[in-house]
Amino acid sequence: MNGLIKSGGRDYEALLKKILIIIMVTLLVVFILIPVTMLLFTLTKDKSGNYIGFKNVIEYLTSLGFRLSLKNSLFISSISTIISIILAFLYAYGITRTNIKLKGIYHSFALLPIFAPTMLYGIALIYLFGNKGFVTMNLGINLELYGPFGIIISEIIYTFPQCFLILYMALKNTDNRLYEAAETLGISKVKQFFYVTLPGIKYSLISAIFVAFTLSFTDFGAPKIVGGSFNVLATDIYKQVVGQNNIPMGATVGMILIIPSLLSFVIDRITNNKVKNSAANGELSPFKIKENKLRDGLFFVFNSLIALSFLIMIIVVFLAAFIKVWPYNLSLTLDHFNFNTGSGDGFRSYLNSIIVALLTAVIGTVITFINSYLIEKVKEFKILRNISYFLSIVPLSLPGLVIGISYIVFFNNPNNPFNFLYGTVAIVVIGNIIHFYSVPFISSTSNLKKLSNNFEEAAKTLNISFYKTILKATIPMSLEGILENFMYFFTNSMVTISAVVFLYSPKFMLATISIVNLDDAGNTAGAAALASLIILTNIIARIIYECLIKLIRKNKEKKMKNV
Repeated sequence: MNGLIKSGGRDYEALLKKILIIIMVTLLVVFILIPVTMLLFTLTKDKSGNYIGFKNVIEYLTSLGFRLSLKNSLFISSISTIISIILAFLYAYGITRTNIKLKGIYHSFALLPIFAPTMLYGIALIYLFGNKGFVTMNLGINLELYGPFGIIISEIIYTFPQCFLILYMALKNTDNRLYEAAETLGISKVKQFFYVTLPGIKYSLISAIFVAFTLSFTDFGAPKIVGGSFNVLATDIYKQVVGQNNIPMGATVGMILIIPSLLSFVIDRITNNKVKNSAANGELSPFKIKENKLRDGLFFVFNSLIALSFLIMIIVVFLAAFIKVWPYNLSLTLDHFNFNTGSGDGFRSYLNSIIVALLTAVIGTVITFINSYLIEKVKEFKILRNISYFLSIVPLSLPGLVIGISYIVFFNNPNNPFNFLYGTVAIVVIGNIIHFYSVPFISSTSNLKKLSNNFEEAAKTLNISFYKTILKATIPMSLEGILENFMYFFTNSMVTISAVVFLYSPKFMLATISIVNLDDAGNTAGAAALASLIILTNIIARIIYECLIKLIRKNKEKKMKNV
């Protein structure tokens, strides 16, 4: 009798797992595969929906505007990437390979740009280097901010944290035995750098280069604020879709934007596998930092300048939000936070962004964890799990602008049964989840791989249901990773503009959209006030996250002591 009950319970669990996997695959097909496929078909049609083959592609590729925008995009991305990689490498080197003080503070300052929308960097630059900027007015230096200079500086700030994190981990995980062997052989420090340090981080360096290039190539926020008449491909999409309502041509530009993202995705997968394989060869011997006061002094100055420049950007935006009329009346005021007197529906849009970010974080984190668990811990239904895994990493190669256009094409179709989602909060939340889905998914999958399968095996033996095992064992042990994913979804949803610029409803404005509208209306101070609210919200959220992580770790330590 007990055997029959156990058998029936296992059959029920197997059916439930299969249903859950099918649901996950269906969601990924509906919200990723079909919209992108529809976008591909759209570029073969004219504005009236008539089939014209690849006429749009040929027309755009042969136009003078395309050649100019492509040239500008490649120029901006290349220069931004080179400078960002050099600065991030030196900054990470200073933290990992020298004895400078305050390393934790330097690490935190390097991540500050993550908490701000890219428009914030543009606004800060306007108040520093614009026609009425602090540097321009007081030092008489005119850097011609509007155009390539402003975009490049903004993109360097935007891509720096991602490059820093990749290179920081690579430098931190270097095997000291290689340096000991080099010193034994009498190899100089300079040669050690070129023959040991750089080869040791080459895969991470390649990954960082492609990440920086792709982010700057597909960014919309910075070119929109400080680009002026300097066209890039990202703003071309916006002009085609919003300005001319030419969605097929927008789809054409979108497909071009996918190329570097797709290439970056492939390279990133290859380099990650190389890094994992090299790390799996044995335990690393931690790098031993030797005394060198000159080196430490130089890196202290360099890292301090970089950290200070990021802090100045943030401070400038906060000051701009509270100063009455820059630079003529420097008295403090709260008038710029009274968004109802200007364009953009500011404070309402700020609250809307928090709602969207919370919904994105909660739903995205739950879906990510469930899907990761089904792929990693369920042994049956291999084909379905492989399909789910593949679709889950596809968004890594999709720029936000492309996701936004593909959703217009798919969900704005009256014949689509999901048409009711278009123009609602739901479509914005779904767009955000898909846009940021892959990174938390990969992180969650990696964390679950580290957990022993003994829990699932023991649960089967004791006839404990798999969902009880998840609640009692898997979730408590994965709590840090779950909170990290929540934070990732929340922060990125607060600062994003690329996908949502095509999905928001005028009835439910978002803060990043309002920043652009306020800036377009000439209310730069109002835009600064709204941007300051976003970064303040993200910093507070980060502080809460860090406190929760510390609390979780303390509880773990207490439990370990009691065992």
